[in-house]
Amino acid sequence: MVLGLIELALVLAVLGLFVVIGRALWTALQQGTPAGPLPPRQRAELAAAIAQARWVPGHDEVDGTTRVLVRRAYTGLDGRPVVLEERVLETFPAHDPAWEARFTEAMSTARFRCAYLNAEEAQ
Repeated sequence: MVLGLIELALVLAVLGLFVVIGRALWTALQQGTPAGPLPPRQRAELAAAIAQARWVPGHDEVDGTTRVLVRRAYTGLDGRPVVLEERVLETFPAHDPAWEARFTEAMSTARFRCAYLNAEEAQ
């Protein structure tokens, strides 16, 4: 009889531990997500930041291929850039013997395209 009570107490303790850990995880996950829509002031700040979005040239390397692209981005409420749209203009192998010349020409094209797109959106 005593052995059965000890086993029951152990099972209840383990279940209680699972409940406590589960509740702690659930609370932590809920705090990481916004509770609802942004307050009006932050919504207005975000709308103003998005309205100021600009096209900027960029480049990266993906799987041994250099990509030259233009991005439409703005500064988010946390101060970090947020990309709204990305368009790849040119790709070429990262180990291309003419990489420097191709990269320079592609970046020049990207800068021109950004100036054009920003001018179009300003109208």
